[in-house]
Amino acid sequence: MAASPRLSRAEDVVLGVTGDLVEDVVVWLAEPLRHGTDARARVFRTPGGSGANVARFAAGLVPTRFLGCVGPDAPGDALVAQLAAAGVDVRVQRAGRTGTVVLLIDETGERTMFPDRAASALLDDIPLAWLDGLDLLHVPAYSFEGGPTAATVQTAVRQARQRGILVSVDASSTGMLTHYGVDAFRALLADLAPDLLLANAAEAALLGPAVSPRTTIVVKAGADPTVVHLPDGSSVEVPVPPVADVRDLTGAGDAFAAGFLASFVVRRDLESACVAGHASAARVLTSPGATTDGP
Repeated sequence: MAASPRLSRAEDVVLGVTGDLVEDVVVWLAEPLRHGTDARARVFRTPGGSGANVARFAAGLVPTRFLGCVGPDAPGDALVAQLAAAGVDVRVQRAGRTGTVVLLIDETGERTMFPDRAASALLDDIPLAWLDGLDLLHVPAYSFEGGPTAATVQTAVRQARQRGILVSVDASSTGMLTHYGVDAFRALLADLAPDLLLANAAEAALLGPAVSPRTTIVVKAGADPTVVHLPDGSSVEVPVPPVADVRDLTGAGDAFAAGFLASFVVRRDLESACVAGHASAARVLTSPGATTDGP
């Protein structure tokens, strides 16, 4: 599928993303899963990691930097090379072993995920110089889940805020929020006060409306309209164009984030950013994992 055209005035802005860079093992089930025996399937290996996915999809739209951690191993080398080939300005630390996520995709395209973040949780420094020139810093909530990465990214968000850099957080998954503790994550959001929180309907319902007086919440709901909740209590609904032959929801949220953030950082218009996010997300729904090239 053809790449999205670069946004006008894109060269004047820089999007920064930090988060996981891992290998996805995507299993497309051809029949319902049966415990204790075989189930027919197709298996794909694709680059993954929520943060890296956002950076890869955004790089064709605006200049994009990524910082994360992978192992000093062949999978890490391959993932870094693939991300750089997509046009991302990649910087990684090396520690431990490169992470892997196994994804079971049922016949409706819904995912069940088995994450082993490994090195992605070991990021122990985001240099101040890496923040230089950023217009927006995007952080998936997975980064707050544990290991040195959690404290490192919190520090980077606070430094970004002090510099006047916009901050976006993605709620990532209900599983992650439950493991972290919903009340604890609400408190973290209140402390960090991001400018934008991206969430799907289930994540938004789990977190509730109270995040921060300065945070705009963008709630995705699959084929239903995306709803943008503004800090003043008002909201805007943006319809989602239909997509035929949806096979795999993996990466759709990351692709939406990439399109949304790239548009927003250039135009500063929430409605057109949602439209761009929907167009970006639609590109991955027929392909395995966070890819756009088909099975």
